[in-house]
Amino acid sequence: MFILLLMVLAMLFSPYLLIPFFAFFALLVLLLPFKFTINSLFHIFTIPSQIYRIATNRVLRRNHALEHATVNVLERRYGYRNLAGYAENNGFYIIGTNNIFQVEQAAREALTLLKRGEKELAVHDKCGTSISMVNFLSAIVFISLIFATGNFSIINVLLAILLANSLGPLLGKFVQRYFTTSTDVAEMEIVSFYYAPGQMWNTPARIFVKTSWIPYL
Repeated sequence: MFILLLMVLAMLFSPYLLIPFFAFFALLVLLLPFKFTINSLFHIFTIPSQIYRIATNRVLRRNHALEHATVNVLERRYGYRNLAGYAENNGFYIIGTNNIFQVEQAAREALTLLKRGEKELAVHDKCGTSISMVNFLSAIVFISLIFATGNFSIINVLLAILLANSLGPLLGKFVQRYFTTSTDVAEMEIVSFYYAPGQMWNTPARIFVKTSWIPYL
């Protein structure tokens, strides 16, 4: 807002003062396609390996599913909107609440619902997988446009972003459902809940939900 006010004043009293602003903006427009190209190449090479690492780890996929289900229950039951989480081989973290009792109730309810077959709880709109798929799709589209048109263009960047944000979330949910989560939790049990150690002051609380497996004999 302050910068906008300065630009208006400069336009009124001395239009020449706006030249540096326009020059800087033009430089950003010229450099953006190159930066987007570098990011695209990075995403093309790294995101598939990340998905593969999760997809081949059945324990991690199950914990990932329960993490999503727990967040979904917390949002539905208590109205949370800014929760996050991530899964490990021995459990998962819930980030953004310090109410460990609510997390415990939500996790146990989520596990029960997953065992009953409510598989949709294993998918969450804000999962990092969906974000990764948006980035991956934009990278594929942008690189394809470069080969098709033969030049770097801000138009190509905008087209890639538009298409990726339209189709990426759908692709993200598909990848979550079939590659990065697993609702095969019949043998799963929740062991304990505790606040994660080493948290810094004024940072969101991290609650760890430890899980284990009871193999059928």
